[in-house]
Amino acid sequence: MAFELEPLPYAYNALEPYIDEETMHLHHDKHAQAYVNNLNAAIQNAPEFGSIDIEDLMRRINDVPENIRIAVRNNGGGHANHSMFWKIMTPNGGGNPTGPIAEAINQAFGSFDAFKAAFNDAGLKRFGSGWTWLVADQNGKLSVISTANQDSPLMDGLYPIMGNDVWEHAYYLKYKNMRGDYLNAWWNVVNWDEINRRYQKAVGK
Repeated sequence: MAFELEPLPYAYNALEPYIDEETMHLHHDKHAQAYVNNLNAAIQNAPEFGSIDIEDLMRRINDVPENIRIAVRNNGGGHANHSMFWKIMTPNGGGNPTGPIAEAINQAFGSFDAFKAAFNDAGLKRFGSGWTWLVADQNGKLSVISTANQDSPLMDGLYPIMGNDVWEHAYYLKYKNMRGDYLNAWWNVVNWDEINRRYQKAVGK
């Protein structure tokens, strides 16, 4: 198969009490695996797209043949988004950002608290399923956006520095319909080291 689901970089229960073990099994082993399986099935009809990086595939979504483009958009987006998601979380994470991303957030939003409020608000207001993001444009300018379903910011020329999954399967077993509680709790598992790495990649440092 062209694309593969990487194992989690920590144990399934490592993010408790903020994200429970059962949710991590379901989210990673079932939902994320399904995106990979469906993506691989789709690109069997265009194998030249199976040999490129998933981020490049999403940047080139308009080059994908029209008859499989929706399947690649949905499932490739799901794979790209989740590949980032597992890595930007870590046990004993959270706290205030450090390093270059901390300064960039302060410059763009005025303070970490203001950024956090904007990020959570975008996630809370996303109707239905989707993601809330911190993205950088081609000039390195930061902004908070949300996207529907598994749409990737890469399709619009934006680089996802960090994002939180607000599909119900990401939180419903523990938080039920209280998406705001999940959004608040999630900051306790944020991996600022990985987010700094992504920021530096985005701005070419």
